[in-house]
Amino acid sequence: METRTRVLGEEHPDTLTSMNNLAFTLKGQGLTNKAISLMEDGCGLQTVVLGPQHPFTISSRETLATWQLEAIEISKQSNA
Repeated sequence: METRTRVLGEEHPDTLTSMNNLAFTLKGQGLTNKAISLMEDGCGLQTVVLGPQHPFTISSRETLATWQLEAIEISKQSNA
């Protein structure tokens, strides 16, 4: 991720894809808060670079919303 950002730049589409891939990896490792934070950053950059109606941007926003809802549900269950 760091190398892609340095070589290609933060806003390069390949860097954005790497951000999303890393977010999925973090989520898979149980690091949900870090994954959500990275996906939020990625969605913001995708919206600027690719546009809000680009299929990758839409897919990322949908994933982010799902993860956020899951985190809320888990939080509610933990507090119950």
